[in-house]
Amino acid sequence: MVIYGVGLLAACYLSGVFLGDLLGDLIGVQANVGGVGIAMLFLILASDALIKRGRLKLHTREGVIFWSAIYIPVIVAMAATQNVVAALHGGPMAFLAGALAVVACFVLVPVISRIGGAGEPLPAPGEEGV
Repeated sequence: MVIYGVGLLAACYLSGVFLGDLLGDLIGVQANVGGVGIAMLFLILASDALIKRGRLKLHTREGVIFWSAIYIPVIVAMAATQNVVAALHGGPMAFLAGALAVVACFVLVPVISRIGGAGEPLPAPGEEGV
């Protein structure tokens, strides 16, 4: 059922936010540090593991695919609400940290894309009767 896809997303989101809060406490920041990104990684890893084991039914997979597609615009909307002006007034370190993270992501895209080599393309929704 599609609702199980939403349940998987919710479980990944809650665990990601928890770990983001824990990471923030560990580094001494009173904020969630990367919780939504951690949740997204959990969603990718969990859905991939369940698909490989044959435990993710077609309708559930459709729910995961739907929420995965909606997830990125939600993240962009959440990031847009952050107070960037206050971060810049707090010092150049916030700007430097953001710029370095962006540069690191651009540099690591080719490296990460080579991991695992070429694989089989994903089946179209509805082709598998799992």
